[in-house]
Amino acid sequence: MMTKVDKRTRAALFRQRLAQAIAETGTNRSKLARETGVDRSTISQIMARGETRLPNAQLVADCAATLGVSTDWLLGLTDRPERAGDLVDAVVGVTTAQRTSADEQIIDWHREANGYKIRHVAATLPDILKTSDVLAWEYNRFIAKTPDQAIGAMTDRMDWLRDSNSDYEIAVPRHELESFAAGEGYYSGLAPDIRAAQIERLTRDTRDLYPSLRIFIFDARRQFSAPITVFGPLLGVIYVGQIYLAFRSEDRVRSLTRHFDWLVRECEIDARQTPDFIDGLRNLATGA
Repeated sequence: MMTKVDKRTRAALFRQRLAQAIAETGTNRSKLARETGVDRSTISQIMARGETRLPNAQLVADCAATLGVSTDWLLGLTDRPERAGDLVDAVVGVTTAQRTSADEQIIDWHREANGYKIRHVAATLPDILKTSDVLAWEYNRFIAKTPDQAIGAMTDRMDWLRDSNSDYEIAVPRHELESFAAGEGYYSGLAPDIRAAQIERLTRDTRDLYPSLRIFIFDARRQFSAPITVFGPLLGVIYVGQIYLAFRSEDRVRSLTRHFDWLVRECEIDARQTPDFIDGLRNLATGA
């Protein structure tokens, strides 16, 4: 229910905010009058102390546009001075995605979130846990980054994981691990010995790095998730291909956090069971 505000209070707040916007933008009454197409006396009148009338909607809108603020803020209907489009840009960022752990943007986001829990659903196997041979095979045809760059970034990220104060939770669909072990689908053509070494690496890391690193395995036939990363309470990122959608608004980050926590809560294989499950895929990789 909207609270009714006395017109004198509304007018006083309008004058206060208009004066604030003029001061912060470094303009003056004469320039504002020119930009809005009215006489300077009109601006002086609406800003006069004790004035109880508000200007017409056209002048309010013109003042807001000239000063780079929203009409709602000038009128006291919101505490956010940003215009709607600027507000969206502030809370939703669109960032070019290079789809590799060597992406500087990903590295910067990890640094920013140091000390917070990071929740992640990868597009394939998590880059941070891939062997050099798997990265070399995967990024051999990738134009933007060389395999050496991806391998170097992966090594840096593993060092960061071991030394940082952040916990890392990763949710992986079961079929992704099984397809990898069998060399099917996306992983078709990947040599058995490389897959076997990767299985061994995953088994070791999920044991040795627990509980700082926790891998949860979910059934994608029951649950679905796009590739996402939630950097503590600071940022939620959705990977859609060539771009990341990055959300900084608290409610959006909480929504992505709840989604990830739902995956974990309903997971088929808990993090404590993951090393044994992955180790059991060794026969698929070797064909034994």
